[in-house]
Amino acid sequence: MEMLKDPSQWLPLAIEYGTALALAIVIFYVGRLVVGRIVSVCHKVMLSRGTDETLVNFVCSILRWVGLLFVTIAALSRLGVDTTSLVALLGAAGLAIGLSLQSSLGNFAAGVMLIVFKPFKKGDFIEAAGTMGTVDTIGIFTTTMTTPDNKEIIVPNGGIIGGNITNFSARATRRVDMVFGISYGDNLHDAKTILEDIIKSDSRVLAEPEAVVTVGALADSSVNFLVRPWVNAADYWGVLWDTTEAVKLRFDEAGISIPFPQMELHMQRPEDAKAEEAKAE
Repeated sequence: MEMLKDPSQWLPLAIEYGTALALAIVIFYVGRLVVGRIVSVCHKVMLSRGTDETLVNFVCSILRWVGLLFVTIAALSRLGVDTTSLVALLGAAGLAIGLSLQSSLGNFAAGVMLIVFKPFKKGDFIEAAGTMGTVDTIGIFTTTMTTPDNKEIIVPNGGIIGGNITNFSARATRRVDMVFGISYGDNLHDAKTILEDIIKSDSRVLAEPEAVVTVGALADSSVNFLVRPWVNAADYWGVLWDTTEAVKLRFDEAGISIPFPQMELHMQRPEDAKAEEAKAE
């Protein structure tokens, strides 16, 4: 303050602080350009190596903000600001934010793993975290899916990584596993012929691997056939539903019965019950 009272010190002070301010502005301006250049190069390199664009954008965004933070600290330091306490404050704030966002950071780490390892991609039909649907978007924190009945479900990535992931679209072909039962009194060979004919007449069934039609079990009230054709993944549900309907219709035409659970109910009148008790005595 004493220096400000002395007019002879005004010019040296103006030069000193003006120079410091000018240098701080130059540091910030040039530093921002350098950070932008580094981020741009990293963006191009990561994309050229096939890294997912969502992850690239997120990493570059973090890199840009961290770079600008360091540039700002350097500029403030040139102005004479004590940046040690500022860095300590930012560190404490970062720790507090990290602890409060623990679950979100877990979802972020899981999102990075999904993007890097790619257990599924957009458009795949999957089952994960107790949800089944078609993948719409894979974000850093959540994955969005559409269920077969057209509901949108947003699933935290941590729940997906923490459990089993079934990708129904990962392979070009799938095997349709079906079981059809007939009564013990029906003709076994006729039923098998009908099943084989249904499979052979369906153009969606692949020639290789060869479809399996065989007796799988002699159950309590039925002889169970295993029917296992191979189809393209896109034809799975159509073949399953159409084959089930065709088997019922053809079995009905041939007089082959399909056993179903039955319950026998024995009703007893009160007087009959008393008579039986009297006999027992």
